[in-house]
Order: sequence, then C-alpha cells, then structure tokens
Amino acid sequence: MLRVALVRVAGFFAFWIIVAGTKPVDIFVGLLAAVIVAWVSLRLLPPATIRLRPIALAKLVLRFLYQSIVAGVDVARRALDPRLPLRPGYVIYRPRLRPGTMQNTFCTMTSLLPGTLPSGPDGSGGLVVHCLDETQPVAEQLAAEEALLTSALGGNGDG
Repeated sequence: MLRVALVRVAGFFAFWIIVAGTKPVDIFVGLLAAVIVAWVSLRLLPPATIRLRPIALAKLVLRFLYQSIVAGVDVARRALDPRLPLRPGYVIYRPRLRPGTMQNTFCTMTSLLPGTLPSGPDGSGGLVVHCLDETQPVAEQLAAEEALLTSALGGNGDG
C-alpha cells in the first residue's frame, strides 16, 4: 500500500510541476497537493491487482489503433455519402466483466472508438450501446474488444 501511495504522490507531483513550474512555492504547494490528492485517490480508488501482460497489451493497442482508423473512415463515409446507410440505434451488450473498474475501463475504451458509445446499464446486467448502424455485428466486436482488454490487464471479470 505504501508503494502504491508513493507512486501516486510522485505521479501527481510530476503533473503539478509540469503545470505550475518549479518555483520554490510551487514545489511546496505541489507536494502538499500531491499528498492530499493521493490520499483521496486511495480512498476513492483502492489499488487493484492487475497483472499487466505486455504482449497482450501491445495487441490491444494495435487493434485499438486499427479499429479507430477503420471505424473512423467508415463513419466519415456513411456521414458524407448519402447512398450508404446510417441506421442508428441501440444494441444491448452483455459484458462478461462485472460492474466496477474493469467494466468502466472497457466502457471508456469503447467510447473512444468511432461508431459506438456505451450509454449505461439496461437494468438487467447488460450495457446499452448506441451505434451508427445497428445491423452491424456490434456485440461481436465489443466481445472481441472485451476479451483483448481482459487479456491485456489480466482481469478475471472482477469489479
């Protein structure tokens, strides 16, 4: 716990220095602020056991970049070419991840991909996802993204 706290203090302090500068008063205030913010962050987001897997993380990053480019081009084509269909709607996706940090990470990641936007829970354990074309295999694509994220971060579905 002490190591996690020190890493967070160092990270927040480094961010402070980047934003505020290195005048003596800035360093003092920044260190104080970093300690307080680290303490609050530990209360709000306790450390979790994540087994980062570098090869799986690299696959996730490469797929994310690829999906971002392909989906971005597809969204642009659909928006600019009136002959291409836009069938916006909602899809219910049943994530394997339980609600919590990993599922929030998954929702954040998929919200950055063009054409999909997690909109919240559906009340029965699923996620409501807005998409630009509900006839596309959105749920299958989300399942692939979830599997890669789980593999990269060593998650087991725990919140």
